[in-house]
Parts: sequence; structure tokens; C-alpha cells
Amino acid sequence: MTLPIKVRSAQVADIPRILEIEQAAATAAHWSEAEYQKVLDRGRAGPERLVLVAEAEDVAEEAGRVIGFLVTRHVAPEWELENLVVAPADRRQGVGARLLDTWLTSSVQTDSREVFLEVRASNLAARKLYERVGFIETGVRPRYYHNPPEDAVVYRKSLP
Repeated sequence: MTLPIKVRSAQVADIPRILEIEQAAATAAHWSEAEYQKVLDRGRAGPERLVLVAEAEDVAEEAGRVIGFLVTRHVAPEWELENLVVAPADRRQGVGARLLDTWLTSSVQTDSREVFLEVRASNLAARKLYERVGFIETGVRPRYYHNPPEDAVVYRKSLP
């Protein structure tokens, strides 16, 4: 089942909901409010970032509510997926795939050659999603994650 959603650029006002979604996901990268503020402050120097949110679009009581987000970083000629999280109640409904598709489409427009990411080895649902959209497993970073210690699986995807 695919949930009707709208994907848009994140705004500073989205940070409380982003933090709420992130805290509900044990496998997510956990950032502070200040880190999200810095990422969304487009006037700062540093790597180019793209932060997208998915909003529920159809159900009256849910319309406009952020149900997922994605954070990426551009270091030419590559993009890195830093975080992708969907609210627990909205998982397995196409939200993550839609966020990924929007990011990949915009990455092509930056004349980049490749996108990559790391994911916990045990996060089988995420790994399956990445593979379904064309990412290829290219390596393992032993004990990359902490709390609990776990390997990271590295995925890459060439852009057209």
C-alpha cells in the first residue's frame, strides 16, 4: 500500500517533528536540535545539504503532518545519505521509497556521479529498500556503529 504524501524541503519549523520521528527509530542517526538547526541554516558555509520531509496528504486529521524525513550531504561528485527515517505507524507504505526517489532525482541535476550510504547490517528492511531502488552493496565497515556495536554495510548507486 502506498500512502498519499507530498515531499518538500524541510524547514526549521519541522525540527521538533523530525526529532520525534528520529527518537522513535533505534537504527536512526540521532542528532541534536542544534545539529538540525545548523543543517537547515542555508547561509552557513560547509557541505551542501538537502533535507526533505514527507507529509501525509490525504487523511484529514493527518494532512500536513510530517511522517518521514531524509538528510543528505553533497561533496562533489558524490551525495551521501546521512539519515532516512519514517514514523513507525507509516512504515512499509512507500514513504521511504518516495523520499529516496526525490533525492535521487535531484542528485542527478547536480551533475553528480554517485550516491552512497551506510546502514546497520541488522537493518534488513532498509537494506531491502536500498537494493530495490538500485543500490549495490560495496563493502562493510566493521564495528562502525556503537550502542550496540555493529558493522555498517556500504551501498553505492551510480547516477545516469
